[in-house]
Amino acid sequence: MNTNVPVWKPLRWLLPTVLIGVLLYLLGPVLIPFAISALLAWLGNPLVGRCQRLGLSRSAAVSLVFVLMSVLLLLALLIAIPLLERQISALIDNLPRYLGWLKSTALPWLEQRTGLEIAAYFDPEQLLTMLEGNWQQAGGLASTVLAGLSKSGLAIVGWMATALLVPVVTFYFLRDWSALVVRIRALLPRQLEPTVVRLAQQSDEVLGAFLRGQMSVMIVLGAIYALGLSLVGIDLAFLIGMGSGLLSFVPYLGAFLGVAGGLVAALVQHGDWLHVLLVLAVFGIGQLLESFVLTPWLVGDRIGLHPVAVIFAIMAGGQLFGFLGVLLALPVAAVAMVLLRYGYQRYLKSEWYLTAASVAPAQTPLTTPDAVADTQSAVTPDAPV
Repeated sequence: MNTNVPVWKPLRWLLPTVLIGVLLYLLGPVLIPFAISALLAWLGNPLVGRCQRLGLSRSAAVSLVFVLMSVLLLLALLIAIPLLERQISALIDNLPRYLGWLKSTALPWLEQRTGLEIAAYFDPEQLLTMLEGNWQQAGGLASTVLAGLSKSGLAIVGWMATALLVPVVTFYFLRDWSALVVRIRALLPRQLEPTVVRLAQQSDEVLGAFLRGQMSVMIVLGAIYALGLSLVGIDLAFLIGMGSGLLSFVPYLGAFLGVAGGLVAALVQHGDWLHVLLVLAVFGIGQLLESFVLTPWLVGDRIGLHPVAVIFAIMAGGQLFGFLGVLLALPVAAVAMVLLRYGYQRYLKSEWYLTAASVAPAQTPLTTPDAVADTQSAVTPDAPV
């Protein structure tokens, strides 16, 4: 082991990291449009590269991709917002009907099967009153916020500036993405450059597996669920289907909530077993398509972020840095995941670990030789974190 390395040298990146974190915290509102633009440019850069390989110039490819992304985003907003508004209004209008079915049909059925007195502890009328009060409070809060924004000229100017700045900065990021990457790579210390580039590529693969792959699966799966439930005749098809698809990155959660909501809607609306079976068929077909078509095609064999890591990263980023933290949560989580794997592999190859492993059998006489051999064979440098 090299004993000539100064004690401060392993910590030489600590101060710059702290300073960057403080700057992100202080400049959060200013950096939001730039973070959104950088994320959109990163998502569109691979398509720009494909267009260039087809013979287009960089400027023409960027213009084509920028127009395509803008049109798709505008169409998604124009289609999704009215549908979502109608679905939420229908849910609020039919909420007494759903609660009535729950009180008169579902709770007695559960009490007969379980022998528990559930109705004594559940009052649908009280729940409806509470939901209506919270909805009115939320509406009042929204009106107060909008009124405050209307009175604050600076707030309106800030929102308009952000809305206008994002497409402009996204275009320039798309146009200069390759040049930015080359310049950043040229600034890296020559000794660290191969390692940093390799870790950056792995981070890009991990983040791409989730954002480009998993989010595509979520949207397509939600559209399949929504279309299938609509064909079955469920009034809340879009709300249930898209909600289930967007929650599908958490294993079993999206499918479970979608099946539960679809079955309740089918029983309340139609009250027969045919529609129940049709709802189950919709989600069964969706799960088969996700497992055998969507995930292999859109995600492939790349290792994405664990669902628990995604949830924790988004919540922690929002708590620490607000909306900017939510935007940066997934990129930071992807880099942290790659760095943890790299540190784990370096630890397994380090002198400290190998020395400790070599003296471990002598310090644990109760451990049998066969158990030691099994343990050493199970721990390999390539084992996942």
